[in-house]
Amino acid sequence: MSLPNIAETLVLAFEGTTVPAAMLERIADNPPAGFTLFSFDNVRTVAQVHEMTRALESANTSELPLLVATDQEGGQLIALTGTTDFPGNMALGAAGDVDLTEQIGHAMGLEMLAVGVNLNYAPAADLNTNPNNPALGVRAFGDTPELVADHVAAYISGQRKAGVLSTVKHFPGKGDAQVDSHYGLPVINHDRQRLQEKELVPFRAGLAAGAQLVMTGHFAIPGMTERDDIASTLSHAVLTGLLRGELGFDGAVITDAFDMGAIAQGSGQVIDAIAAIRAGVDLMLLKGDTQERVEQGLALASHRGLISDERLSNAVANSRELRRWIAESAKPPVEIVECREHVDLAAEAARRSITLVRNEAGLLPLRLDQTARVAAIMPTPIDLTPADTSSLVKPGLATALRNHHNYVDEFVVGHPPSSEDISDMRSKAAEYDLIVVGTIAAALDPQQATLVNELIATGVPTVTVAMRTPYDLNVYDQAMTYVCSYGLRQSSLEATAAALFGVSAFEGRLPVTVSEQYPIGHGLSTGDNV
Repeated sequence: MSLPNIAETLVLAFEGTTVPAAMLERIADNPPAGFTLFSFDNVRTVAQVHEMTRALESANTSELPLLVATDQEGGQLIALTGTTDFPGNMALGAAGDVDLTEQIGHAMGLEMLAVGVNLNYAPAADLNTNPNNPALGVRAFGDTPELVADHVAAYISGQRKAGVLSTVKHFPGKGDAQVDSHYGLPVINHDRQRLQEKELVPFRAGLAAGAQLVMTGHFAIPGMTERDDIASTLSHAVLTGLLRGELGFDGAVITDAFDMGAIAQGSGQVIDAIAAIRAGVDLMLLKGDTQERVEQGLALASHRGLISDERLSNAVANSRELRRWIAESAKPPVEIVECREHVDLAAEAARRSITLVRNEAGLLPLRLDQTARVAAIMPTPIDLTPADTSSLVKPGLATALRNHHNYVDEFVVGHPPSSEDISDMRSKAAEYDLIVVGTIAAALDPQQATLVNELIATGVPTVTVAMRTPYDLNVYDQAMTYVCSYGLRQSSLEATAAALFGVSAFEGRLPVTVSEQYPIGHGLSTGDNV
């Protein structure tokens, strides 16, 4: 009897925009389950990714295709540079149309397959119940089980129709985390009843919609494990008892990246890898020097009987089932990437998401004299978490406003803005008839809040735009005019500018509760002065 092959439980990675020769040899000798492409490590252009994925598959000696995966969530996390800039999950939650979400899932899937990527680490099924969660925010569709469940199911349906594998994450729900698991182990103190009533609802919907993978969350949940020092990824109670047993999931379980701070690193990493497989994990998401260490450790653990042949055989069978399904997917032509239909779909989603939260000064819609001077101010886009590609986005607020008004000056401040930035912007404010200031998670950045409050204090009419999470109003609540775009990509900023000038209506509604005054579902039409 042949023993199951450890390699078929591994999703590997490499650095560089071409596949290293040593990795091509590895694929030919003993193909792994697949590879993850990381934006900053591997991706530059559509053509380059297309050539790289062809090289991977050309080296493959297995009868089944390789899994080729990435994080293509939309919004702040678009790993495949050069694909359509679709708004992210919270923007879709604000648009409130599950048919639109399904269309975007489908379009995104077609573009992925066109460049040779067949597995998406999306959608996030987490509830953004903690506004201060450092690693989630606009990656969530919203903060209520029903809203998130509906959009998760729609997104997965669209991806399946495109022929792409989707992954519901981060099981069993990390929305209430206070710590970014890239750097440490969050502890989420929800009991089983709370999980059943809230966090698990979107996961159930995702599984019912046909999700073939579940990604584990690197966070402790003592209500399930009775431990506050062990991640769910390593828990038999969570992955086998809850996910397999109670929820009835029979697909593949994949870990979140195994180089994250919530998991033991160094020699202890092998122990955690063994624990993960024993707990019910089928695929290990690896990168860097983690890969060789974990593969050798798992092979030895299997040889020593620390991992049963039955458990390993089940993991390999689940891995193979994914690759059999992928083998049936028809690959679209690469010309579908950023086609007019998809660009228009992204623009529609952005337009329908823009939310007017407050218009107390009656500024909107803007009716400016042709010679009025406008100052457009925003922070430099940066990555607030490793699960972020915002740093690849050029500041675009002024460009979007210039589509509707000639005299717009651009000011891009630091992130966070320095004391000099704040002083400089305040002194320049008097030169302008209107200020439009964008913020990027100001609720987590006191310096951005200070900048906005200083601008408001000048008395110059000011429009504030939350370009990431919608909670920023809570730290500059003197703002009379407040808009949420849920993203800083150009499609979202152009939709924001069009709504500010009355070219399009404000159609979005808050998908989360910002405060008692502004609960989920709140949203004004242009002209409402509330």
